[in-house]
Amino acid sequence: MHESPVLEIDLDIITFNTSQVVSKCLEKGINAVGVTKGFSAIHQIVSAMLSGGIEELADARMKNIIELRKRNIDKPITLLRIPRLSNAFNVVQYADTSMNSEIMVIKALADAADKIGKKHQIILMVDVGDLREGVLQENVLGTVAQIKDLRGVALAGLGTNMGCFGGILPSIDNLGLLVELSCAVERYLGQKLKIISGGGTSTLLLVENNTVPAGINQVRIGEGILLGTDTTNDRNIPWLRQDAFQLRAEVIEVKSKPSVPIGEIGKDAFGNIPEFEDIGIRKRAIVELGKQDVYVEGIFPLDETLRILGASSDHTIVDITDSEQEIKVGGEIIFGLTYPSLLSACDSRYVTKRFKHGGAND
Repeated sequence: MHESPVLEIDLDIITFNTSQVVSKCLEKGINAVGVTKGFSAIHQIVSAMLSGGIEELADARMKNIIELRKRNIDKPITLLRIPRLSNAFNVVQYADTSMNSEIMVIKALADAADKIGKKHQIILMVDVGDLREGVLQENVLGTVAQIKDLRGVALAGLGTNMGCFGGILPSIDNLGLLVELSCAVERYLGQKLKIISGGGTSTLLLVENNTVPAGINQVRIGEGILLGTDTTNDRNIPWLRQDAFQLRAEVIEVKSKPSVPIGEIGKDAFGNIPEFEDIGIRKRAIVELGKQDVYVEGIFPLDETLRILGASSDHTIVDITDSEQEIKVGGEIIFGLTYPSLLSACDSRYVTKRFKHGGAND
């Protein structure tokens, strides 16, 4: 039976994008870690990343990391989201490394790792301006002093996050500050740190421009590999492909209707008061796709003459008046996705995943 909606995934494009990212970063002495959270660690996509040369993986969800281990993925895996105090045992059992900012949690990880005879790697997150997770710069050495003698953990390095909360862009200044702090830690410990982790996809612009401060040796890449886009810098990455994912939805109604609803307008099903511009009678298609399936605000028709008018939980209404295609009931409208909509589509049990290699479906 034909399923709709379908998220069509070209694994060869993901492998291509991965190889491009890995090689461009390696030229600058930087290790690109493949972030799997954007697609719920779907194993076919993980395999495509590994085929492209990724040597380390990272995810924010322990469920995904456990699933990767169940599938016999033996690459080093980092937990991106700072761990819960109550989940320390799972973290050290399944993840090689975790990003941390709370000394109480780090001590719990040390105890849990020591009990099972492991040495868990800690990346201490430093807040250099985005104001999400991380210790403040003036507290770095004090926190390191509390970590250095703990059994069960080893301080692998420092890291920072950019763009996810405050929208702060990585720069020579803020990444340079991370390098300076790393040097201060190395002087204090009398040894080199293995990892200085300088953000994610938004840092690729600095890699391209050869402006990453010397010392940054890791970036964590998800969006760039998957979509070839960089939301924080508002750009398509020119040396990557943007067409690895397409969302296909079947048309279930085609009718010409007024552009403004008739009657008194109240709130819609999601508590919003919609606004409409009167542009006369328009030809509209309804597709079998709604807010329960995917983050509709993050999808866009590949046919640029089409325009999404709105969506409910089950339906998305598209203005097709200006299209040169014949759009009819039973046909499809194909959408591209932004990173937030890719997150939701991959995680949605209502969206069928279909894989292909260079145009051939699996």
